[in-house]
Amino acid sequence: MDTKEAISYCIERINKNLNTFHGDKFPMASTEDGKYKVTSNNCWTGGFWTGMLWLAYEWTGDNKYRQEAESHIEIYRERLEKRVVIDHHDMGFLYIPSCVAAWKLTKNSYAKETALLAADVLLKRYHKKAGIIQAWGDLDDPTQRGRMIIDCTMNVPLLFWAYEETQDEKYLIPAQNHLDQSVKYLIRDDNTTYHCYHFDVKTGEPLHGSTAQGAGDNSCWARGQAWGVYGFALAYEHYPKEIFLEKSKDIFNYYINNLPEDLIPYWDLSFKKGEEERDSSSAAISVGGLLLLSKVLGEEYNDYAKKITNSLIKNYTTKEYPEQHGLLMHSVYSKPHGQGVDESTLWGDYFYLENLLNMSMDRVSYW
Repeated sequence: MDTKEAISYCIERINKNLNTFHGDKFPMASTEDGKYKVTSNNCWTGGFWTGMLWLAYEWTGDNKYRQEAESHIEIYRERLEKRVVIDHHDMGFLYIPSCVAAWKLTKNSYAKETALLAADVLLKRYHKKAGIIQAWGDLDDPTQRGRMIIDCTMNVPLLFWAYEETQDEKYLIPAQNHLDQSVKYLIRDDNTTYHCYHFDVKTGEPLHGSTAQGAGDNSCWARGQAWGVYGFALAYEHYPKEIFLEKSKDIFNYYINNLPEDLIPYWDLSFKKGEEERDSSSAAISVGGLLLLSKVLGEEYNDYAKKITNSLIKNYTTKEYPEQHGLLMHSVYSKPHGQGVDESTLWGDYFYLENLLNMSMDRVSYW
């Protein structure tokens, strides 16, 4: 398949999935035996399903995707009002590909209002003394307080968008401070990344790094490394300090130098060969960052993006397995928790399709 054929397959798969996932029925975060189970919009990943509908609408112009995606907006508003599993920082993952996308594509004012409310929820997780947004958990839970994670580089764009829409610096300063702390503490001297970093929120003192989903506290979790490539490239777009560009590049250089021959990583970059599972979702995320880097740093990064994407197209799609729900096989949600191992993941599917569109058309980023 070439890129456009790959998009056509993705749209075909989304069409089939709409028979199962419509209205208030959302896919789970990862498949089980190749199938996404039905759930409500109660996970951090729901935005990726709505986002795929918006991507399908962009590519085809077919209003059925728009109508389905717009029908979700009330569900996202209700989730905020009823506080359905929102004690975490993933408001960006939820509300950028759903409600921010709706505003950017269709000027839906209700979607804009909803996304601004989500940004307010995210702001409440900001610890001023430490200068970070707490990743997850009750803000008063001493076991969770002061933990930031590298994934959040992809969530703070919600605050930058809110600032752009309102010019209210209450959104801007926490976003900038969180990124400053992220680039300072989440990246080791060898350009590997911590999944988590901990702070004393009373004193602001940095404490130590750790992992929740990598092979070990001092290993390099492949998806986290990819979040760093994309997240710091986005940081440079929103908050153009050279260090974000430099570190996105440095993180990717480590990444590419520790990939197997087919350019799709094992779930942790500490593994170089053997029986460990690959993580195609990490590869898809990294490509999003490479496409941004190529705008500033040149064609070399676009070439890497094409090579990784071509490997995904050739060996990692579900095209030969029509009974499966996902777009990409061989992702890993969390190996330490035995969750979504060697399955499809919603974010892997979403970023794969986003990349294909970015390679094929001029479009406005949701992020």
